[in-house]
Amino acid sequence: MAARPDVLWETVLSFHRLRDRRGALVYGEWRAQTRTRLNGETRLLGALVPARGYFPDFLTPPEGLHGLDPALEALRATPLERMAAELELLAAERPAAAPLPSWTAGLGDGRPESFSRLLGALRGYHRAAIEPYWTYIQSRVEADRAVRGRALLDGGAEELLASLPPMLRWRAPVLEADYPVDRDVHLDGRGLLLQPSYFCRGSAVTYRDPGLPPVLVYPVTHTDAPAAHTEPDGSLGRLVGHTRSAVLKAIGHGGTTSELARRAGVSLASASQHAGVLRDAGLVVTLRQGSSVLHTLTPLGAALLHGGARPEVRERARSRGYARNGPVTS
Repeated sequence: MAARPDVLWETVLSFHRLRDRRGALVYGEWRAQTRTRLNGETRLLGALVPARGYFPDFLTPPEGLHGLDPALEALRATPLERMAAELELLAAERPAAAPLPSWTAGLGDGRPESFSRLLGALRGYHRAAIEPYWTYIQSRVEADRAVRGRALLDGGAEELLASLPPMLRWRAPVLEADYPVDRDVHLDGRGLLLQPSYFCRGSAVTYRDPGLPPVLVYPVTHTDAPAAHTEPDGSLGRLVGHTRSAVLKAIGHGGTTSELARRAGVSLASASQHAGVLRDAGLVVTLRQGSSVLHTLTPLGAALLHGGARPEVRERARSRGYARNGPVTS
């Protein structure tokens, strides 16, 4: 399981959502807000990320798990032969009347000005579309990880794979995935990274190149629309008293309402009420799991509980200091 959201997978997949009218309940307000902040990035990125079909694997290097700067550095370090081959594949899948713009050829040739355009567009788009919502994206991915972690503890890898969203079906020894084309990915003992994603929608995604480390990006369960980060407001004023603090501590790395009640020593009704207040204050995420619900801390909730800066603030401070398609088989 990936330890956190991948910044470039979220960036590229959100670019798909920006041009897709579907999922208005979840993405509609985000689209409207993001479009007001964009400044030409869509035209540049649209050349490499079509609305449908293949987009180059080099756009989502594994370093995306470690933040935007390491991810962009890894993208810039892509071997030129690989980059040229993936651009050639992208060009072959485009209509003859819509060839790739001339500046993209410079990527395969290693021209600095072409890389500056691409990296600048990715950074600008990320600033407009992802950065204001990063805390929320983190909380949804962490909630999904809690569900998968509980399944792993309860029944091992088999139960974890069986717990994945409906577009993924575990039929040992094969993990099947809904996708527009047929393809087999053989792991050959390399393992598989499961990457939950907020902006992945409908079907899972994997690398086109079978030689790359296997990764399967799949959608998290959506319950509401993403919220841009704001400073704590008056809703946090309700977070007072010993009992509510005990419930917040009881959530820890996740728990059902019954488990919260038992850990905090309160009634089931009281645990449910306090969890609801914590959720309204942006400190807790609640995700339904079968007949029960699972509560997990948001980054803000974890920071409040541990008395430190928000995790993304700490990560930003550290960073300043220094194709996709088809079923996956084992």
